[in-house]
Amino acid sequence: MPTISNKGKIMPASPIRRLVPYAEEAVRRGIKVYYLNIGQPDIPTPEPALQAIRNFDEKVVKYSHSAGIESYRKKLAGYYKKVGIDISWTQIMITTGGSEAILFAMMSCFDPGDEIIIPEPFYANYNGFATAAGVKVVPVTSYIDDGFALPPISEIEKKISPRTKGIMVCNPNNPTGYLYTREELKQLRDIVKEHDLFLFADEVYREFCYDGREHFSVMNLEGIEENVVLMDSVSKRYSSCGSRIGALITRNQEVFDTALKFAQARLSPPTFGQVAAEASLDTPPSYFEEVHHEYISRRDFLVEALNRIEGVFTPTPGGAFYTIARLPVDDADHFAQWILSDFSWEGTTVMLAPASGFYATPGLGRNEVRIAYVLKIEDLKHAVTCLEQALKQYKT
Repeated sequence: MPTISNKGKIMPASPIRRLVPYAEEAVRRGIKVYYLNIGQPDIPTPEPALQAIRNFDEKVVKYSHSAGIESYRKKLAGYYKKVGIDISWTQIMITTGGSEAILFAMMSCFDPGDEIIIPEPFYANYNGFATAAGVKVVPVTSYIDDGFALPPISEIEKKISPRTKGIMVCNPNNPTGYLYTREELKQLRDIVKEHDLFLFADEVYREFCYDGREHFSVMNLEGIEENVVLMDSVSKRYSSCGSRIGALITRNQEVFDTALKFAQARLSPPTFGQVAAEASLDTPPSYFEEVHHEYISRRDFLVEALNRIEGVFTPTPGGAFYTIARLPVDDADHFAQWILSDFSWEGTTVMLAPASGFYATPGLGRNEVRIAYVLKIEDLKHAVTCLEQALKQYKT
């Protein structure tokens, strides 16, 4: 009998989706599940995007250019200029989600065995993309008691080896919600410049910054213009996860041309997704103002409610819509499975993402979970109460 590849064997399962069968079984038993495990907002997708799909009047759904529809790329360049990022539309490549942008960037910039340094905890699928590209992730740990701030630069420098080719950050951060400051990013800039590394930045959550803090893009770091590769997506900005449209952006022409070869091999990004994404750029500012206030309300409620539970601690996120919470359990993976398979409270339960899957260092995050505050406050209230009851029962 043929055997699967070694790469297939080491490909990590998603900690975000691994427990889906247990949630599905809970639903079959008639239990209502509050899904706090995944960044799927309940915020309505902007009407311009939906109307563009409804009014699509082409007779043939054609391939687009491998780098994306030109009109969308030009319009997207205008969006970036409005948020202070000065780039040409020819420096933008449309991808099938931000995921493909990350994978293309890794395959374009790294050889198998090369290393990329990433502060942990980090978006779990970075592990999957790195595995697919043959790249080794070298973690540098941030800690919940520090609010998951960028680790000291000295700790990052210790991780640099002859095989190090890049550093990657997600800002605002998934899964922690931490918002890196301009000063922290300038410190990274200095390391990148000194060692001539690539700096990858996942800025999908750019619009979601709180408490008067502003997002600073790595594209505006002076002196490393050729080193920076930006990944972006419409999934979170426009609550349009199913559109599967992202972007790879770089001023490095060689990187862009190399990524385009990978893009040509997969032909083109989704046409309908690009149509929706282009129309989304017409979304009025009032949409984001409402969404911004909604997420702040959800964050404030969730953080306060979680910290009221005995033994639970979570810092206050500065952006995105996630938080990492420390629970009074020894094994959050087991607890997250148990709460779906063996527990319910008033006919409800909660789906969480065990945080161990967001760390690359074995053993870390074993008593932590990532919680996405993507549900309305009424649902969050029920979910937190359910979680509190579960922890009481789990401990007994």
